[in-house]
Parts: sequence; structure tokens; C-alpha cells
Amino acid sequence: MFKNVLVGVDGRPNGRDAIALASQLTDPDGKLTLAHVHSGDLRPSHAIAPGLVREEREDSHKLLERERVAANVKADLLSIVSMSPGRGLHEQAEEQNADLIVVGSCSHGAFGRAMLGDDTRAALNGAPCVVTIASRGYAEHPTSIAKVGVAYNASPESKAALALARELAAPTGATVHALEIVSIPTYVYGGLVAPTIGGMIEEMLKEANGRMQELPDVEGHAVYGLAGEELAAFGDQVDILVVGSRGYGPVKRLVLGSTSDYLQRHARCSLLVLPRAAASPAEHVTGQA
Repeated sequence: MFKNVLVGVDGRPNGRDAIALASQLTDPDGKLTLAHVHSGDLRPSHAIAPGLVREEREDSHKLLERERVAANVKADLLSIVSMSPGRGLHEQAEEQNADLIVVGSCSHGAFGRAMLGDDTRAALNGAPCVVTIASRGYAEHPTSIAKVGVAYNASPESKAALALARELAAPTGATVHALEIVSIPTYVYGGLVAPTIGGMIEEMLKEANGRMQELPDVEGHAVYGLAGEELAAFGDQVDILVVGSRGYGPVKRLVLGSTSDYLQRHARCSLLVLPRAAASPAEHVTGQA
């Protein structure tokens, strides 16, 4: 579980989804902070009308109070001035050394999907901690997390994701389900006949399933296909999906690679993305490698 959690709140249902999920992911002794980002005096029109800035700040605090009462949670409240919600949360997470940022899905996403808006996605890319996107409608049905899914392929990033999945599952006795996706690189197809390709796929799946069976206390299996599409569909079978960040970028920063980028637009459950080379919530607090 996470010790220092920052939640983006905007007074809309997606923000309430984020609060509901964050409440389940926060350690009983941890700190939960609800944050509302507004433009304040950064907006040109407000710079020449100080009264508007004061009203916006007061409205922001009232919004936070209402959302805390409605969610019935114990949480600190924080009004942040920034030109973009994602950037404001990103910078605040660095300042308070948060180990988790939780946001809701964008309002135009499909029901039940975990989906970031472009501005939030761009700003959170490079975040210093784990980022979780709550699926739409989660606050209406805040069931406990019984099945934790994880994308696994024996890479360092996927091993970190599996370690975190186990940590999330432990407090409630949830089960951990891992999925490996195998595929043949396009350049291999040249000159191969169908029977040969079929044999290669069968052998790859056999090896992958063998690896998955060796993972202790994990229900794992392998499928053949495109990583993003298969993992998005896998989301139908679990309550939250954990993936590692594989894109190029600084260590201990969240960098959306092609698969995590696809998932933040198409995942069918809440999505949790780890920064590069991060293995557990504790490491974000202690700063250990």
C-alpha cells in the first residue's frame, strides 16, 4: 500500500472515482491529500482583477471541502495554482515526495475505461512516482480489489510491476493474475510459410506458459497477439492492472511507452503505471534504488 497519496479532484464524477480508488490504495497509516488545480493569477484576465483570483481560491477550497465530506475520507486539502491540472499534480508530487498520484478518467472516455485527457497525459509523463487512473464510474461501485492483474514478460520493468502487484494484493488476500503476450517480429515473417509460423507461435506460447507456471502465488498464462490490445482485454478479468514503464527517459520517472500509452486510452479497468526502475511503494519514500 502507498504512504503518501496525492489525488486530483475537480468536483466532477471522475475526481470522485479517483478519491474512491485512492482510499483503497492508501496505507491505513498513510497520508491522503486531495488537490484541486486552478489557474489563479496565472490567467491574464485574473491578473488585472485581483477579486477574481480571491474568489477562485475560495471556490477551490469550498470544492475540496465538499468532496472530502461527500467521500467521507480523512484527507488533507490542497489548492494548487497551475496552468494545467496534470502539471500542477506533477509538480506537487515532487514537492511533497508523493509515492502515488491518482487521477480520474477524462470525461469523454467510454464508460468503464481508464483514459487520460491529452493535457493531463502530457504533464504526468515524467512524473516522479506511480500514477493510477481510476476507471469511470468507480465511485458508484467501489468494490474491494480482489484481482490484481500485471503485465509480465520477465523484463526488469515487469518484475517491478509484479512485485508491486503482490504488495497491493497482500493486505486483502487478493489474487495476482499475470499475462505475457508473445508475438513474432514483423521482420521474421518474410519468407516464412504458414505452417512454419504456426509452429513458431506454438513453441513460443509453450515456453512462455512454462515461465508463467514457475511464478509463485501467481495465476499466469500467455497469449499470442498485440500487447496493447491483449492487455486492454485482460482488464475485463481483473480489478486493477499494473504495468511497468519502458519508454526511454530518466530513471525513477514515469515514461509512457507504446503499450502503456495505448492502455491509458483503452484499459477496461483502473490502470497503475510504475516509473522506470521502481519496484515498490517503499522505494519512493526512502529513495532507495
